[in-house]
Parts: sequence; structure tokens; C-alpha cells
Amino acid sequence: MEKRLGLEERRAALFQLVERESSVRVQQLVAEFGVSPVTIRGDLAALERDGKLKRTHGGAVSLSRRLTVSVQEKRLGVQVEAKRLIARRAAALVQDGETLLVDSGTTALELVRALSLHAGLKIVTCDLTIADFIDSSMPSCDVILLGGMVRKAHRYTTGPLALASLASLHADVAFVCPGSYVRGCGLMTDYPSMAELKRALLGGADRRVCLMDASKVGARGLIRFGGLADVETVVMDEDPQGLVAAELEGLDVGLVVA
Repeated sequence: MEKRLGLEERRAALFQLVERESSVRVQQLVAEFGVSPVTIRGDLAALERDGKLKRTHGGAVSLSRRLTVSVQEKRLGVQVEAKRLIARRAAALVQDGETLLVDSGTTALELVRALSLHAGLKIVTCDLTIADFIDSSMPSCDVILLGGMVRKAHRYTTGPLALASLASLHADVAFVCPGSYVRGCGLMTDYPSMAELKRALLGGADRRVCLMDASKVGARGLIRFGGLADVETVVMDEDPQGLVAAELEGLDVGLVVA
């Protein structure tokens, strides 16, 4: 494709690219059209206003080719700054060349984005969005995508195949992201197969880190997959009323508040 197209030509070509590939990332479009990220974001905003595509955090998706909006996509705008704070602090716990087990979800995605300047990482995940980001944006790092059944509209794999894949691996650090933390019960999720996978993540690494924004504390949760004693470090944006710190008293678990 020729570089430096005129405004309307570029937007028409951008729209055709989105229609062909179903989803695109800003950095991909910067490389494709040879313009700045600011220019690309302006193009995406204009095309969204015209009803031609749907912008997402860091890119855009086709309106005509997608059947559903993923749950993950809906959550990209929820607690964004808190998740980025957590991600930056958690990324500081990672050394170049390490092997990581990374949970699914938007907090985990922000973690991987915060790791983009690290080198030589091997990242194991069940999350398709995370795997795609590593493949397209982290050329010095490798990704291992766990097999299994893709949960519809959630963009992650679960089930016996995912568990079997994970059972043959061992990592330096596992990062888990609970759906909630319930006092007196533990780290929670609402989906049985994901609870199994999160338990396996906790058992598959030398060090375990829980990533949890303040909104998760006291939120509803159906299935326990672990407790605070099952990790070495909890990273949060803030600890509401010191509830987590109080729960950690007497445990050999560090609390990092971003």
C-alpha cells in the first residue's frame, strides 16, 4: 500500500482493512499508513462517528463482521487507570528472560502491555487477546497459548485441554486476577472451568502474584479458587479501609499498593 495517502483515501483504505481483518490495532495502522498514532486515532474517531466501525482500547473492530461484543471488550473501559497502576507495579516484579503464567481479563492485558519493554519473556496464557498482543507488539517475547474450548464472547480457553497443557509446564511467576475477593472465603470467580484453570495457574509457578483493583474487594463471587495465603504478593491500586492488609496479618504475603 502506498504511504501518505490523502485524508479521504487513507480513511477509505483504513475502513477496508478493518472490514477485511475484522479487528485492527493502532500500532498496526501506524505501520501500515506511515502516519502518527494521533492521526490514526482521529481517523478511527471519524469512521466511528460515521457508523463504519467500533473503536476499542488500542484499536477498532468491524461492525459488519463481528457477531458479538466480547465481555472483555465491554470491560476495557472499566477501572482503566486503576488497572494500569496495578500493571506498572506488577511489571516491576518481572525480570527479563523469565517465564510467566498470565491469567485472562483486562487487568492481565494491561500487565502484558506494561511488559512490552521487557526482553526474552515466555508468556503462557489462555487469553486470545493477550496472545494476539504479544504476537503483534512484543517481537522479543514468545507466547504459548493454552489449548482448549474457547468460551463464547469471552476470548479465553478453558476445559480439560487447557488444564492438560498447563500441567506440563512450570513458570517463574504466575499472575492471577480474581473476579472478586470475599472476606472469610477468598479469591473468587463465577465460572467453574475458570476456577479450575486459576487453581492450576497458582500451582504452576515458583512465585504467585494476585492482581486486584479495589472494586473487587467485597464484590460478589460464586466459586473460590484460592486464598491470599496461596500467593506471595498482592498488587492493588488501593486497599479500601485497609481490609486486605488486615486479612494479611500473620501471613507471609506482601501487599503492594500502587
